[in-house]
Amino acid sequence: MLRSAEDYPGKLFIVEGVDGSGKSTQIELLHKWLLSQGYSTFFSEWNSSPLVRRTTRRGKDKHLLTPLTFSLIHATDFADRTERNIVPPLKAGAAVLADRYTYTAFARDVARGVDPDWVRDIYRFAFEPTVGFYFRVPLDTALDRILTGRPELKWYEAGMDLGLSEDPYESFEIFQGRILEQYEDMVEEFDLQVIDGTLPIAEQQAEVRRIVEPYLEDLLRRPDDTFTYRRNARD
Repeated sequence: MLRSAEDYPGKLFIVEGVDGSGKSTQIELLHKWLLSQGYSTFFSEWNSSPLVRRTTRRGKDKHLLTPLTFSLIHATDFADRTERNIVPPLKAGAAVLADRYTYTAFARDVARGVDPDWVRDIYRFAFEPTVGFYFRVPLDTALDRILTGRPELKWYEAGMDLGLSEDPYESFEIFQGRILEQYEDMVEEFDLQVIDGTLPIAEQQAEVRRIVEPYLEDLLRRPDDTFTYRRNARD
């Protein structure tokens, strides 16, 4: 179980989905819209803490990460970002947007063979989001979006550490299929709001805003255009 954030005046909105689901596009659009409405916002991305970035990069480059160490590194990253970048703006009453949240770990780590109860337990410090969006797309649609024009897949991205296939593209498809199964199982478990990721981008965003809008009434407003928080680290 995740911790309740009801004692904090801020709101936490997160997006989840397999690679190629369109979640990052939608959270970017929501971020811009909230700013245009004058709300103070904070934007946090998965695997973006400077605390473990060097270790993660070294482990990936040298193929040193096992499923368990991968899980622990991401949990450390998430704990640091929660303490530094999520809790403070929630306490201040701001809107916090997260491009991927604990559910990414629940899906990817379990797809790598880590025990699901163990993974959920190490993230028990995390706060339950105000709204968690899951962008649902068929696997072939997601794969087509990711692989079109992609010259090369990264080793861990393709799930090559799992021995699923010697072909990185086939391994990627199998790995993403496993992740998709985990997400589908989590929809009911965590009451995720399902958005049809095959709809036009504008229609998806309209639905996201409709769901978010009732939670915005008492959020902190920006005193001027400089009050914006942002993190731009990538996997």
